[in-house]
Amino acid sequence: MVAARKHGTIISYDLNYRDSLWKSIGGKARATEVNRELASYVDVMIGNEEDFTAALGFQIEGIGEDLGELESASFRKMIEKAVAAFPNFKVVATTLRHAKTATVNDWGAVCYYKGEFYEARPMPDLEIFDRVGGGDSFASGLIYGFLNDKGPEWAVNCGCAHGALAMTTPGDTTMATFDEVQRIMKGGGARVQR
Repeated sequence: MVAARKHGTIISYDLNYRDSLWKSIGGKARATEVNRELASYVDVMIGNEEDFTAALGFQIEGIGEDLGELESASFRKMIEKAVAAFPNFKVVATTLRHAKTATVNDWGAVCYYKGEFYEARPMPDLEIFDRVGGGDSFASGLIYGFLNDKGPEWAVNCGCAHGALAMTTPGDTTMATFDEVQRIMKGGGARVQR
């Protein structure tokens, strides 16, 4: 990572904490230790509320252990703490999910960039076909927006729309087209058109 930084490479990292992967090598304590060391090299940090808590040790105020309903204001406070601890973070982004049932979720996203917060258009009552891949599709849409100089508001909305579409199809590989993502960003229904 040091060599990459010397050459101006932008380093993105998805926290993506999985208890089963860390259990045999030290659990959350070890995950926090390793991820905090890696975080000092990261420009773009992506993760959900559980990832930031378990993998970096930042607590989100006003949220129970079940991480049920997440208010963006609580996450914003946690991001401010993360950026203070890791001033190298240029972008911090997360999805906001409230699982009402296995097949109906409220879905959204928030992004920090240059001291400002940008929140995607919320998608209440999103019908989920397969929850796997929503976070990865969010990350790819967000990164696409930044790489194409669309700005943070466009990027977080692109990521949110792409993640929503990914969860309306089977598997963890997106089946959405760019036109479908743009339609969702303009307020269309979150379902892949086939």
